[in-house]
Amino acid sequence: MRTVYLNGEYLPETEARVSIFDRAFLMADGVYEVTSVLGGKLIDFEGHLKRLERSLNELDMPKPEAFDELLDIHRELVRVNDIDDGLIYLQVTRGSDGDRDFAFPDPETTAPTLVLFTQSKPGLANSPQAEKGLKIISIDDVRWGRRDIKTVQLLYPSMGKMMAKKAGCDDAWMVEDGHVTEGTSNNAYIVKGGRIITRQLSNDILHGITRAAVLRFAREAQMEVEERPFTIEEAKTADEAFVTSASAFVMPVVEIDGASLGDGKPGPVARRLREIYLEESLKKAI
Repeated sequence: MRTVYLNGEYLPETEARVSIFDRAFLMADGVYEVTSVLGGKLIDFEGHLKRLERSLNELDMPKPEAFDELLDIHRELVRVNDIDDGLIYLQVTRGSDGDRDFAFPDPETTAPTLVLFTQSKPGLANSPQAEKGLKIISIDDVRWGRRDIKTVQLLYPSMGKMMAKKAGCDDAWMVEDGHVTEGTSNNAYIVKGGRIITRQLSNDILHGITRAAVLRFAREAQMEVEERPFTIEEAKTADEAFVTSASAFVMPVVEIDGASLGDGKPGPVARRLREIYLEESLKKAI
């Protein structure tokens, strides 16, 4: 049985309880982060912590009291749950003042809710999917306008995953005003003539921690990067494509809306970037 963290306590998962009046349950009023664990060490932890702080600030949500202890909490959960490879999910909500109201509760009297739990994923870095590549579909992006804040409002991305599954595919890329924004749980990229193309940062996409690291490693490896929007039609004619996320790292895409990319197998740029990302991130893991 897993041990989880809830508001200052380490508890068996069956004993952890959150109020039915918690605003994440009633209003999706919460933010989250996911940190990968490889070899018992945390990948890109500082980046996730900085983005968590930004999300809280953007929503005028107070930091949990244990904010400065989050590294120790992550490490303790890795230890007690014996996680070698896996994930740690962290959620902060605006808490519960014991009733339902659209107005925010007084932060002086209502403390945030802080929850962390682990998922064991043996062989996380050796996913068979990386050898096959993803097949994706395109769907309309109908989410709210602040995708840069990592909130728990994940209903539409979840629906997108199910649309892809129903179509016999692995995932979906979302399209707004004719251009790809991002995947349901990842940032999206195409490769043309060796050039990596991905949408520039704005409120329209999540500012991916893995995205930032991958683009930095790509530039250090003398790869050309172009940050701009691209269409599904342009993507279909690309040499290759891939996505990045904290849990999938760099994952090749081999098919978009039924059109195969290149020879239908993971391309060399995506493969090399996955190797570089894992190698460099493990060096800096804590």
